Amino acid sequence: MSRTAYVYVPRESANNLAIGVENNIWGWERGVLDKANGRAIASSLQEGDYLVLGHCGPGTRVKAGNWEFATLGRVLVAQVTRSLYTATTIMWPDGTGKLYPERIDLDFVSDDHNVHGPVLGIDPMEALRMSANKQGSPLISSSEALLGLAELQADDEQDPLDVIDEDVVIVVNGSTDVARTAFARKEQRQIRRVKFGQRTSLQCDLCGRILPRRMVHAAHVKRRVDASHAERLDLRNVMAACLSGCDALFEHGFVYVGADGLIRTSAAAAALEDLKELADQLSGRRCTHHCGETEAYFAFHRTKTANVAS
Repeated sequence: MSRTAYVYVPRESANNLAIGVENNIWGWERGVLDKANGRAIASSLQEGDYLVLGHCGPGTRVKAGNWEFATLGRVLVAQVTRSLYTATTIMWPDGTGKLYPERIDLDFVSDDHNVHGPVLGIDPMEALRMSANKQGSPLISSSEALLGLAELQADDEQDPLDVIDEDVVIVVNGSTDVARTAFARKEQRQIRRVKFGQRTSLQCDLCGRILPRRMVHAAHVKRRVDASHAERLDLRNVMAACLSGCDALFEHGFVYVGADGLIRTSAAAAALEDLKELADQLSGRRCTHHCGETEAYFAFHRTKTANVAS
């Protein structure tokens, strides 16, 4: 079962936090981890475990339990992709001269603002308070806060005309990661709301058909598994792909979009006659999501998913 560590990031470290999110990394000074059992906790975090970063909380010099009902300006959840290691390259040029050499690599999966204490729970909020008093040293606490964050605003975001992809199941180390799956579905709801608004019918960017909202996915051009958190939320990386076949054909690389914006059948589609026939129905059409701003994502799909030589 995955473990969850909590780290508090003070207001004055907002720029360092932004750099960490952009580069999918977090780091500590050696002296911070040398205190108490900080190093043991940081070292115990393995691939698939979680790190929760709390930012912009109340005053730190308060009694235990006084953060229970506090509000955090920002709460980010990341999954560990590389356990603790040492590096001396300058990652955070904050003017302090600190290198923060004790680092872990991350994949950020959630970013919420103005999170109230009860969403996380008593123990996680206390862990963040204690981390704030230990210069951001990590503390282990309950993983239940993850599901609380994954469900945050879920009811408000649920659209009766929408259907999210229930096939989105994240597997880590051979078993279903319930929290990560919940975050992925929450992300889907957010993207659909922003991308499609309140429209009840949508046009597929591949075949051009206009179909009921329920029959069109918000499909990532660069697959979720290959994209960073920022790329997954970037609307340039999201197109409308219908469930009549376009979504699956593109997702699995049986069709791709050339640099000229035209859809083409990939070599992989030739494996089955009926599959190639389906793909060929799209071949030669112009993808309406392709433009100069989206080409980089389509180029990645061509080379990494459709295996087309660059």
